Amino acid sequence: MDKLMAPEKGNKVALVLGSGGARGYAHIGVIEVLEERGYEIISVAGCSMGALIGGIYASGKLPAYRDWVCGLDYFDVLKLVDVTWSPMGAMRASKIMNKLEVLVGDVLIEDLPIPVTTVATDLVRQREVWFQSGPLLRAIRASIAVPGVITPVHLGDQVLVDGGLLNPLPMMPVGAAHAADFVVAVNVTAHTPQPVMLEDLLPDTDSLASEAELEKMRPVGGWVNDAREATKRLWEGFGGNGGSQDKGEVGKEEAPEARSKREWSKLAMILESFDVTQAALAKYKVAGYSPDMLIEIPRTVCGAYEFHRANELIRLGRHLTEQGLSRHMPKGKVTS
Repeated sequence: MDKLMAPEKGNKVALVLGSGGARGYAHIGVIEVLEERGYEIISVAGCSMGALIGGIYASGKLPAYRDWVCGLDYFDVLKLVDVTWSPMGAMRASKIMNKLEVLVGDVLIEDLPIPVTTVATDLVRQREVWFQSGPLLRAIRASIAVPGVITPVHLGDQVLVDGGLLNPLPMMPVGAAHAADFVVAVNVTAHTPQPVMLEDLLPDTDSLASEAELEKMRPVGGWVNDAREATKRLWEGFGGNGGSQDKGEVGKEEAPEARSKREWSKLAMILESFDVTQAALAKYKVAGYSPDMLIEIPRTVCGAYEFHRANELIRLGRHLTEQGLSRHMPKGKVTS
């Protein structure tokens, strides 16, 4: 059996998992490494994708979820998009939630083996809402409802949207976890002075994906482009301008600058603006409630909705956690 490093001070961890869309897959790698190193996660606070991963982990279904998302390619992700023309959002996320229901079942937060807090935002009262009891899937669904993109959850007189609107890195809920020896926070919207690509952070041995993984990520042939164009057209009613090219210009080569401007749709503007806001808010949360170890995933490593890149992002989470443990945690003793 591999030798693991167990901390001398104690092994109980309070875990904070931030929002950030697909980059939140890195949370899976963080959890895996912590467990492999002998740490016991005794509480989880999560927002948006962090709420989803944290809730699934607490329910004991993370390995099954990992297997599922690592098998998704670009087209599998497209099939999960359920567009609605509601003024409250562009999609319902019902296909995602149906999959989670099959995976997790109808479980209550208070019945989970470890305490979980998921964070949403109430638009009516303009305040955070912490879910620490009640149906887990409802709490997750409220926490992932990106304003204008995923329809909100109506609960009584509350209109609940993504917790990242006010608190993308919920440090305070785990402040009450007095039994924890360490607080580990994972910020997946970290700001960097210059854009950082995922490949820049992975070690050389990990940056080379297998051929199967490359095929999963690589657009192949014209029919992929057709699918992408069809997807863009779905967003036109939402204010996107993906179909704004004149008929007479179809097939005509376009300058990169012009293409960039044409594809800067209302949806892209909302997502990018939300990302920038979350990155700034996360910095303030860390400054006010400093964790014992902070793992930062630059927001430029991939787009918030590149959900077909789970394998790479999980590896990135593992790699950065290994680095963080070697730098920040107390010197350990070898156990078998």
